[in-house]
Amino acid sequence: MQLKKLFSFIVLISVLLFGCSNELITESSNKESNSKEAVEQRFIQASVVRVVDGDTLIVKLDHKKEERVRLLLIDTPESVHPDKPVQPFGIEASEMVKELMKPGDLIHLELDVSERDKYGRLLAYVWIEDKMVNELLLEKGFARVAYVYAPNTKYVDQFYDIQKQAQERGIGIWSLENYVVDRGFNEEVYLEKDNPSHSDLSCSNPMIKGNHSSRGDFIYHVPEGQYYDQTNAEEMFCTEEEAKAAGYRKSMK
Repeated sequence: MQLKKLFSFIVLISVLLFGCSNELITESSNKESNSKEAVEQRFIQASVVRVVDGDTLIVKLDHKKEERVRLLLIDTPESVHPDKPVQPFGIEASEMVKELMKPGDLIHLELDVSERDKYGRLLAYVWIEDKMVNELLLEKGFARVAYVYAPNTKYVDQFYDIQKQAQERGIGIWSLENYVVDRGFNEEVYLEKDNPSHSDLSCSNPMIKGNHSSRGDFIYHVPEGQYYDQTNAEEMFCTEEEAKAAGYRKSMK
């Protein structure tokens, strides 16, 4: 009788232990599953529609909705801003991103804590396979670390390290002294350095217009030129020689 009771007790203990073990395994499995889902939710697959400039692009998500994406924690010089001239290395930054991703290419957007900015743009670290575009732009000297706002600071220390290396090498935006400033980029430094001031001109009434095209070309227009009247001048020159010396080429029309 005692043996029977002992056997029953052992069976009961085994059942209880097995049940607890199953609960622990299930709980552990659920935690792992939830953790995996949380990680996956921070990465979104997207199809490239077009590159706007060095730090902005348009993508299409799975639900077919187009989204404007702003690359997190970096800033590249302007190349298409409606109220600003094309800034040095803005075209290079934009062209680099266009080379990395073509319309229709699949990329991954890694989100940080806050998903959108005040303009409604998605904020992301953009991945092409195992390469992050944000990092590549910093490495080439085509971007600066900027717009660092908590809680979106996952890679900020890493980015500052990469930026420091580009600064030390003096490449890209770091090749122009005092070009990178707290507010962004000071294109005046470039214009003052490489282009003649009005005080250096050989006449008091310059008529030749120097214009920066949307593609970043420096083109000068003479009064008899087809587009002279409709051209806005970034600079004025007295002679074609002065315009050419400043890095401009003559308009073809």
